[in-house]
Amino acid sequence: MNTLKCIIADDEPIARQILENYIADTPNLELVRICKNAFEVIELLQEQQADILFLDINMPKLSGLALLKTLKQRPNVVITTAYTEYAVEGFDLAVTDYLLKPFSLERFLRAVLKVREQISQKGIVQYSNHDNEETSIFVKSDKKIIKIEFNMISYIEAYGNYIKIYTNHMILTPQTLSDFLKKLPNHFLRIHKSYIINFNHVELIEGNQIILQDDIKLPIGKSYKKAVLNRI
Repeated sequence: MNTLKCIIADDEPIARQILENYIADTPNLELVRICKNAFEVIELLQEQQADILFLDINMPKLSGLALLKTLKQRPNVVITTAYTEYAVEGFDLAVTDYLLKPFSLERFLRAVLKVREQISQKGIVQYSNHDNEETSIFVKSDKKIIKIEFNMISYIEAYGNYIKIYTNHMILTPQTLSDFLKKLPNHFLRIHKSYIINFNHVELIEGNQIILQDDIKLPIGKSYKKAVLNRI
């Protein structure tokens, strides 16, 4: 079993000590460093990879949740907090688990097991300096940060300074179609100045129209038709 490298981020000495003891008592866990605030975490992750970040929410200057929103790449995150009200927002930010203080060694071990399962499913550690293919993306929408799986996206539509992302419902987010296309995998293709499609959702092409699943019909722009035909 691979050793998982751990970071503790907590401003409370007692909480740090408990986590340090739990990590020491658990086989195949290695404590990389203890951080007392979010800025120490940011600095550390620029130099050191890790597999698990045990992260407190209420820290001075920059909260744990605010820290997560600043990190483009990060370890698997296990929230450790005395407050239940942040659970929904934490899971919206794709944390692996949420430990409510005080938590037992048994509950700690279940969180570590969740991390191992997540790593096993992905085949890679979440935090990496390599260009591993992502399966999802986070977007801002109405004061929330929403995780969207790429395979759930049918198409994206330009809407002024916003875009509309269509999954099983529509998500509006403030960015341009061109900028968003740069963040998408290769199976997404721009077919019109106002549309990007997920090519995996294409049912057929008829004249200057693409028909997606659920009988969604979108126009093919004249300057984009060659790229569409080349993709076929």
